[in-house]
Amino acid sequence: MTKTQESQKHTGVRDITASERGIALLMVFWVLTILMVIVLSFSYMTRTESHATLVFKEGMEKKFLAEAGIERGIMELFYRNQNFSVEGSEVWKIDGTPYTVQIGDGYCTTRIMDESGHVNINSVSDIILKNLLLNVGVQAEEADTIVDSIMDWKDPDDLHRLHGAESDYYMSLPTPYKAKNANFDTLEELLLVKGVTPEILYGSASGGEKNGIIDFLTVNSISSQINVNAAPKEVLVAIPGMTPEIADGIITYRQSKEIMAAQEIQGILGGSYPSMAPYIITGGTTTFTIESVGYKGSGKAGYAIKATVILETNNKFRYVYYKNPSHKTQ
Repeated sequence: MTKTQESQKHTGVRDITASERGIALLMVFWVLTILMVIVLSFSYMTRTESHATLVFKEGMEKKFLAEAGIERGIMELFYRNQNFSVEGSEVWKIDGTPYTVQIGDGYCTTRIMDESGHVNINSVSDIILKNLLLNVGVQAEEADTIVDSIMDWKDPDDLHRLHGAESDYYMSLPTPYKAKNANFDTLEELLLVKGVTPEILYGSASGGEKNGIIDFLTVNSISSQINVNAAPKEVLVAIPGMTPEIADGIITYRQSKEIMAAQEIQGILGGSYPSMAPYIITGGTTTFTIESVGYKGSGKAGYAIKATVILETNNKFRYVYYKNPSHKTQ
């Protein structure tokens, strides 16, 4: 073998060795890349799972805080019935006044509403219902349609009011159904009625906070009249003859003491009393709605629960409505 041939042989060997080393290095790079991707993916998954666990834990804590607020509200109702108060604390009002209860590093905001302070959708008069709709921003034409349709929905006949709707209208819808021709069982049932939209029922935050009518209605009050000790301003000004100024006077008066006698309310209403008297009462019922929102730490987002209870004898009570979570936030 000549020197030239031997040199070419050694050169070929070196080329093959260098090529193998290059492939091996490339494979190492690929393996390292894959390992890095796996590690990063595992790290991301671990972080996501940890974050989800923390969010779930915080959500559950808020829920339990809200439930504690419901129980505290029920306890306060029994205190009221027994004319009992804990030393150093006030008797809770039943007009929707919010109370904050600190529990560890969390807290709940709870308020109680006597159902007699809301408008009973099953026995309400046309004029109060229309005034309430106007007070929450519903246009007059829409309000006429909703009022007449609500009355048609619950009356036992198939006769139309001027702006109302009966089964023939509802049966013409893409998903047909018939008018109930009976009282409402829940407020959510109003969504089946012509003219009532989710925005009208629940309110809207678009373009500024807008209240819905669900916060001012009830199916649980046994009275067709409105309790002036418990009614919010939106309900008070729906009473025929009531002005915003008189409503403010009632709210200011009851902050210091409840209105117990007819003479007291006459003194507040003055000459307007005779026109309003058929629509108002000063006594309450045994049915109350409690709204509670649980918060953790300094967080602004809370977990809301809404419950309606009936107080019975022997310090017992029963739920007639329980929504968990509720749409309501405070």
